[in-house]
Amino acid sequence: MRLVILETSNSVAEWAAKYVMRRINNFKPGPDKYFVLGLPTGSTPYGMYQKLIEYYKAGKVSFKYVKTFNMDEYVNLPRDHPESYHYYMWNNFFKHIDIDPKNAHILDGNSDDLVAECENYEKRIVEAGGVELFIGGIGPDGHIAFNEPGSSLVSRTRVKTLAQDTLEANARFFGNDISKVPKQALTVGVGTVMDAKEVMILITGTHKAFALYKAIEEGVNHMWTVSAFQQHPHTLMICDEDATLELRVKTVKYFKDLSALHNKLVED
Repeated sequence: MRLVILETSNSVAEWAAKYVMRRINNFKPGPDKYFVLGLPTGSTPYGMYQKLIEYYKAGKVSFKYVKTFNMDEYVNLPRDHPESYHYYMWNNFFKHIDIDPKNAHILDGNSDDLVAECENYEKRIVEAGGVELFIGGIGPDGHIAFNEPGSSLVSRTRVKTLAQDTLEANARFFGNDISKVPKQALTVGVGTVMDAKEVMILITGTHKAFALYKAIEEGVNHMWTVSAFQQHPHTLMICDEDATLELRVKTVKYFKDLSALHNKLVED
């Protein structure tokens, strides 16, 4: 596992975007060879998406032969609702790049058969050849996607009833009215993300510091689902200085000493 420590959240966004761009370009995707990318929503990856749009407009990267699979979506929230993840992805990323809309996959939280929707999502990932790079963010309680504390570490895409803490945390997006927050979501499982060839997790802010400590310095624990990625052969965690506040000094020093090596991952 690699931990890349950068100064600010903006640095994290730029580094992550450069890494995605380099991975796509080195893969040399084409009509018979698509690069498959797993994507998150939320405030943490927003800056990365803005940078990727900038690189696309500068002619540095193309998404013409990229397929994407998003991590999650609320149940029974209209696609055009400002807080739906369909709305987030199309307005903050997809409509600004050259991706073919049929190659951008997002779970349908309005499906008549939610279980079948989840099963079919897993099949579509397999049919695409598996995810090359799955990007994720985490919550302060260490959850990835909607795999909240207590989720199975071998879980697959499924319907998930959201915990009270999640409802309260997300109420700010719904006018601070918790009654408007969807009680369920569709989410990829921890096992789904673990199947990816590489996983990149973005962690920024002091409010994520304890979760990063649990992910890095303690053992695998289903109450902190992000910790499962200690066991992935190619996990890359990108964080800012604020997120390291709960880590031991020697842990931070160890990974900072590797910064020159890590920076080669995004150099031209």
